[in-house]
Amino acid sequence: MMLQARAPVVTRPTASISVRPARISSVRTRALFGSGSSAKTAEPSTSEFYNFTVKDIDGKDFKLSTLKGKAVLVVNLASQCGFTPQYSELQTVYNKYKGQGFTVLGFPCNQFGKQEPGSNQTIKEFAASKYGVTFPLMGKVDVNGPGAEPLFTWLKAQKGGLMGNDIKWNFSKFLVDKQGVVVGRYASTASPASLESDIQKAV
Repeated sequence: MMLQARAPVVTRPTASISVRPARISSVRTRALFGSGSSAKTAEPSTSEFYNFTVKDIDGKDFKLSTLKGKAVLVVNLASQCGFTPQYSELQTVYNKYKGQGFTVLGFPCNQFGKQEPGSNQTIKEFAASKYGVTFPLMGKVDVNGPGAEPLFTWLKAQKGGLMGNDIKWNFSKFLVDKQGVVVGRYASTASPASLESDIQKAV
């Protein structure tokens, strides 16, 4: 009986498969880690609000960490502006919601039309005598440019504006909720009274 020869089996080399790690989009990365050098932790950058220390109108340190658990409306002020009467509305909303965990932080600024030329003491006396202001006033600051108060640099990065992030005029406003998250940015033309529904959500 003759044996039939079998054809040799030819083994083909297996093609190597290169597996690349999935790319994570920059948007996804920012959502997970925030932006900037602090991206090594999963904590949102908004927690940085409580890391700032500013000078109050009397020149004393004011730590924003003392505001934990409060909603905050941050406003750049001027005493000789067409929007200056908003001082009165700011005081009204402060009085109305301070018992619910809300405050206003006013920062005088002379960068827009040089409409805040006075000293800190002059500003303090003007706000109290003209508008009965009792909400916290801070010392004069710049809000734009290389000398800007770091808090405002951070606020602008959290909530950009139209035509660039820079603040456009006196009485621009940022609303920060009780967790230190910037939840609103408003132009000078937005009266404090018009923000009440947002303030109610923030408190």
